[in-house]
Amino acid sequence: MTFDADLLLAGPRGRRVCLEFVRACALDADTDEGRDASTAVFWAAHALTDPADRGVVLMIGEDGGETPAAAFEPPTATTDEAADALRSIPLPAATPQRLRDALQASVDRAMYWQPPDGEDLLAALPAVREALRPAAELIAASPAAAWWATGVELADQWTLPWEGGGRPADDLDAALAAWHRDTLADEARAARERAADPTANWSGIWWSIPPAHDLVRTTRALGADGPARLWFEEDSFRDDAAVAVPVEAHPARVIEITGPDDWADLCRRHPLDVSAARRHDWFRVTGRVGSWVIPDWRGVAGEADAVHLTVLGYLTAATRAIDVDGERATVLAGWNPDETFWFRGTLARPAGEQRWVRADEGWVGEAP
Repeated sequence: MTFDADLLLAGPRGRRVCLEFVRACALDADTDEGRDASTAVFWAAHALTDPADRGVVLMIGEDGGETPAAAFEPPTATTDEAADALRSIPLPAATPQRLRDALQASVDRAMYWQPPDGEDLLAALPAVREALRPAAELIAASPAAAWWATGVELADQWTLPWEGGGRPADDLDAALAAWHRDTLADEARAARERAADPTANWSGIWWSIPPAHDLVRTTRALGADGPARLWFEEDSFRDDAAVAVPVEAHPARVIEITGPDDWADLCRRHPLDVSAARRHDWFRVTGRVGSWVIPDWRGVAGEADAVHLTVLGYLTAATRAIDVDGERATVLAGWNPDETFWFRGTLARPAGEQRWVRADEGWVGEAP
């Protein structure tokens, strides 16, 4: 299933996929022109990065000594120069590995507790966005990206119980009720203790996913690469090993999140106000001031057995403000691409588990 290239350019994560794809093509070419183009993009993004997040730039002298950044005048590159550099890079085929690596890089840089980084800001500028269009068209037409627009693959679901859950809660109603109480308590505490000014230096819970510790979370497998969640996980702790367990899925009702409209609709049907608890973090990532809501997962569980986020839904919706009703907005935060949260209808099959270890080239399956 192909999709419109405009969808990839509509959201921060989709634009970042395109940028990372083109930048990798420049480095893979291993030519002076490719390296120069990559350098121009780097310095144009560096200029847009919040000074507090730039880190320290060091220059290595001929004698191997290090000169402090204060003594180093960084090169400059304008937006137009970065756009010209991106247009100059030849684009090879969008292979599964190239797409996997570009998507992984985009997911790795998804943040909800600080402003967007320079690359996200650069990719959002009109000239650069249009320079990324050939890459977006190439990716959108690639058979290797067709699964990005598909619904949950019921016959091929795997869980990676890193976070303690990995199985349905013994009492779903009690687990969701406890989550609801905790969410309301956090909101009340934030309203009492935190400044109303969204620019104030406060942070807290920034995600909007269902209670992860109590529910099964699954993704499909990517052939020999194993479960998608091995590669695509926001705010990852970089585990070096994982055990993947196949899951039988027998749902009657699955809600598909295919983009911002689906997420906004879910919030309209089951709104839960979190304005005080999220206002500081979500202002930093979106720049929006106002009321915020997330889905009340108790209500969602009453109408569905599972909720699945397509890869394209992630790329178009994550790390941006999504209007709900003109007064309230929401952010899809902490949800990994192709991930399904299950309220009911799953059964783990531990006998088919696979062990994976992280190597230099990525995740590698261990022999049984």
